[in-house]
Amino acid sequence: MGKGCVTATKYFLFIFNLIFFLLGGVIMGFGLWLLLDNQSFIVVLNDSIAVKAACYILIGVGTFAMLLGFLGCLGAIYEIRCLLGLYFTCLLLILIAEIVAGALIYFQKDVLNEEMSKIVSKVLDNYPGNYSTTAQAWDFIQRNMECCGWNGQSDWNGNMVIINSSQLLFPCSCYNMSVATGNISESGFCEAQTPEWPVYDTGCALNVESWLLTNIGVVLGICVAIALIELLGMVLAIWLCKNIHREDYTKVPKY
Repeated sequence: MGKGCVTATKYFLFIFNLIFFLLGGVIMGFGLWLLLDNQSFIVVLNDSIAVKAACYILIGVGTFAMLLGFLGCLGAIYEIRCLLGLYFTCLLLILIAEIVAGALIYFQKDVLNEEMSKIVSKVLDNYPGNYSTTAQAWDFIQRNMECCGWNGQSDWNGNMVIINSSQLLFPCSCYNMSVATGNISESGFCEAQTPEWPVYDTGCALNVESWLLTNIGVVLGICVAIALIELLGMVLAIWLCKNIHREDYTKVPKY
């Protein structure tokens, strides 16, 4: 194989891994944002160990991707076969893990929905109606998604504040703006004139599902693109590894 092809592949793989390094930083930043942002959905589910674990996994995956990108850059630019082999192996393991995770999510979606319903029910039962972080996050979700509760407004029936008010208080963030009259608070509890609350009819679960179905093409496209990029990286790494006949470790900086 010509030296020019090897050189071109080496620098192409370097650029590829530089982008991979930056994408890892984005994933890590996204995980940190979900974990720390006061208005992200994770705040509402802060009692769920599984959801928090998912955020830490995102952070870990992003950090690992950054490390992997660094190793790929180093192995490509200095033509180190052992690093290229390690890079190929790690990409292969990541691809297998992504396929397994996607299969688990698809076949266990009913279990995930049931678990989510239990978590949200607990959040609604303990909703304090003040300006706590959890309350603000859930108000933000209901107000912007125009929904009430997870499956419907009946999810709020276990809240002690509402029970003690003889069902005359309802969450202000559920207020149906199409029938709004006057200034309505964006958080806390509002008083209804009758037991019939002027709130949105749909639960947030339906709106979330509708959003996912609307954007399923984008989500699948991103997943396929990531898989193809990983396959391209694997092909380039193994090709370059096979065509490096002699390693010159004197090129590697000592400091």
